Amino acid sequence: MSEAFLPVSMEEARRRGWDEVDFVYVSGDAYVDHPSFGAAIITRVLEANGYRVGMIAQPDWKDPASISVFGEPRLGFLVSAGNMDSMVNHYTSSKKPRRSDAYSPGGKAGLRPNHAAAVYGNLIRRTYKTTPIIVGGIEASLRRLAHYDYWSDKLKRSILLDSGADIVSYGMGERSIVEIADALAAGLAIEDITFIDGTVYKTRSLDYVYDAVTLPSYEEMRADKLAYAKSFGVQYRNSDPFTGKRLVEEYPHGVYVVQNPPSKPLSRAELDAVYRLPYARAYHPMYEEAGGVPAISEVKFSLSSNRGCFGECSFCALTFHQGRIVQSRSKESLVEEAKLFLDDPDFKGYIHDVGGPTANFRAAACKKQLTHGACPHKSCLFPEPCKKLEVDHRDYLDVLRGLRALPGVKKVFVRSGVRFDYALADADDTFIRELCEHHVSGQLKVAPEHVSDAVLSVMGKPKNDVYERFRKRYARVNADLGKKQYLVPYLMSSHPGSTLKEAVELAEYCRDLGYMPEQVQDFYPTPSTISTCMYYTGVDPRTMEPVYTPKSAHEKALQRALIQYRDPKNRDLVIEALTKAGRKDLIGFGPECLVRPARDAKRAAGDGSRHAGGAGAGKGRARKGGRSSGKPSADAQGRAASHDASQSRGRKGAASASKPNRGKGGADASQGKRRSPKKRAGDSRRS
Repeated sequence: MSEAFLPVSMEEARRRGWDEVDFVYVSGDAYVDHPSFGAAIITRVLEANGYRVGMIAQPDWKDPASISVFGEPRLGFLVSAGNMDSMVNHYTSSKKPRRSDAYSPGGKAGLRPNHAAAVYGNLIRRTYKTTPIIVGGIEASLRRLAHYDYWSDKLKRSILLDSGADIVSYGMGERSIVEIADALAAGLAIEDITFIDGTVYKTRSLDYVYDAVTLPSYEEMRADKLAYAKSFGVQYRNSDPFTGKRLVEEYPHGVYVVQNPPSKPLSRAELDAVYRLPYARAYHPMYEEAGGVPAISEVKFSLSSNRGCFGECSFCALTFHQGRIVQSRSKESLVEEAKLFLDDPDFKGYIHDVGGPTANFRAAACKKQLTHGACPHKSCLFPEPCKKLEVDHRDYLDVLRGLRALPGVKKVFVRSGVRFDYALADADDTFIRELCEHHVSGQLKVAPEHVSDAVLSVMGKPKNDVYERFRKRYARVNADLGKKQYLVPYLMSSHPGSTLKEAVELAEYCRDLGYMPEQVQDFYPTPSTISTCMYYTGVDPRTMEPVYTPKSAHEKALQRALIQYRDPKNRDLVIEALTKAGRKDLIGFGPECLVRPARDAKRAAGDGSRHAGGAGAGKGRARKGGRSSGKPSADAQGRAASHDASQSRGRKGAASASKPNRGKGGADASQGKRRSPKKRAGDSRRS
């Protein structure tokens, strides 16, 4: 039926001459054999190393028979919730259920359980009492030790204990999964596999655990949030593969969870080899009747050129999952993959993206990182670029030039997101010039996130004047090229550190630019980010200094309404927010005011088309119809491939911040109805 894919039934396995499989991979996603999906990479890597793998996608978690398709595997079960944390997949930041799931057939929601990796693990364990279970993927990786769970508002145990699994394979999984497989194949008992980097295991004795840092116990952290903050700070400082120490977390009844240091990064040759494997590059044919798997459309003609990120945004889990050391594929590897597009009848000549967590990162921040690791107490870009940071876009430009020179390629887009402070640190305008000339279609997305330096400092982002300098350089380059292209700024409300004062500052910024996003991204406390730790504990785990955090739904609504002050339905919230912030001067009829007084609301509502639902728009009042057409990404975590999530953000659409919006999607009306770039499924990030 589908020999290009791994078997999904024992019948297909027998057609290959197999009487059993070595591993059964259980995934919360539909089966898509494409290198943007972690399940595809892990299973193909195992196949390349001689192991027979069967695939069970989205089993019925209420029926034990659903995980017995292949019977008991010879070596073990591999379990992943999928390309996203299942809770982020299911719920918005306001904890409302999502209506669709891009990783399921036909986009249908509800085909996986909440906390899918733990549920699948327990389902397997009830049937196969002693068979090894290895959990991996973004959900397991970010929940490998005790962690705050936003949806239950509780500190949860390591997923290793809640899932019934034997080992967690965390972070970039290619090395660790092969080492685990080889150890099992050599006859080692699963409980003796305690020595592999990039893994977490449980034990009742620390007699053979050496060179370890003991974290606060789970009971201590449950009793004292500051103990959790201290623990997370230690974990964060030990997330580097060269300098990271073994970590030990104690649980009741004499159980210890031990985290080994992260796996070493792949070399360029090794990464090229991973992407050269024989992927079918499509969803399994069994989903045709349901309409396919929507997520593939976002990545089918895109190229993943790098992994890892030294940007270290506080709200992003990349440092905790992929690490700070950037690895990239060779130009030859990327061109080779792009040539496969040319033979696809659906390819229209457009490569949708060439990027990763951050598109313009192509190498480690400095050569020292490749031998000594990233500095544990120092950031590469924050608060200012490190003096040892090597800023060089030549390799990325060489890749882009090679791709756009391919016969049959009309346009090569860069949509993963560009780190503007890194681009600005390059004194040579060549990258920005070629980006504007060849790789932008009306809009370039960047992520200033906020305008208040106080909030930006908590976020680990550069000061607002850095973004302003980039905005001016981008405008100048486009003017030189005779192009009308705008910036798409991503802004976030209710992040730790943001009071109503900072939210008003952001609203005034939007007013002065004539910019009102139709939808706003609220801060989403996803597992194992610095910002989530702040949200739960009230302190910055890096400094243990208190950080104000908006938590109530009402305060979040006030902050969000301020950014969308022109929307008539937000009027009462905006007035309340301005009153509480002591900024009644912004309630009135002057050009600087955000809203009219409450008594004038009825008349203003009837006049909304002329006044855009608010008072004067300030220096850059938006034209009629000038709101953005996009909506924020479903994945606030970012690039979340099962084994190697990069948390590149990919929120759809926002209006330009370089000048007032015109036409739909914030693009100039002369460019037609341009829509904001779609997020790459499994490849979203916040950078």
